[in-house]
Amino acid sequence: MSAFVDLKGRTILVTGGSRGIGEGIVRGLLEQGASVILNYSSSKERAEAIADEFGRDRCLPVQAHMDRVEDLERLWKEAVAWKGRVDTLVNNAAVRQPIPMTASSADWDAHWLYALKVNLMATAHLSRLAVLHFQEKGGGSIVGISARIAVRGDRPDFFHDGASKGAMNSLLRGIARFYAKENIQTYIICVGVIGTRQGEDMLSIYGAEEMLAEIPAGHFGEPSDVANVVVFCASGRAKYSSGATIDVTGASFIH
Repeated sequence: MSAFVDLKGRTILVTGGSRGIGEGIVRGLLEQGASVILNYSSSKERAEAIADEFGRDRCLPVQAHMDRVEDLERLWKEAVAWKGRVDTLVNNAAVRQPIPMTASSADWDAHWLYALKVNLMATAHLSRLAVLHFQEKGGGSIVGISARIAVRGDRPDFFHDGASKGAMNSLLRGIARFYAKENIQTYIICVGVIGTRQGEDMLSIYGAEEMLAEIPAGHFGEPSDVANVVVFCASGRAKYSSGATIDVTGASFIH
């Protein structure tokens, strides 16, 4: 009997894959046999180390800034050229920089525009390129790493993050509705508090006690918890669930 999840022969692009949740996703995909294009913006040393660990024939590190359209186009071209096709796009790269309501209009505007470029527009550009590619190749899938704040609303200092993730959810649901007939699937992973550097930054601001109090599971998640769901979505075993949102929140948010 074949393995339930086998990603051998599949080529997958992961944005923001050099640390945190992204690194967990990259490792999970590679461990199941996939070939992975690991995008990073500044963590070159870490990205190179991961590629060396798994072998350059299995993992291709590609630097690209998510707020630059020309970088996104180059990233996609390099990803497709590596193995001749991309089977799954994982939109993981995101920024979460606080900006208080009392900030100047200029600072508020700059934070919002940057978050929208990285969290939403990068996903939009890459997803468009993916859809066009999948139409030529006979299908494929897109995964978006979202969060519970996209639905329930974010804290005031992070309104821009929640808003951009909510828009990403709408984008991927639209692709699911109108391109499923062409064998193109999308999945939204709704993530709670995960034990990463970004998660630790949140703990330093709000405290572990407050954040743990709302998690029935009693602990924060790990990058592997997210990676396991991404692996399943990329396997092709969940095609009829296209457009679905999967919660990885320790039961702290269910919808």
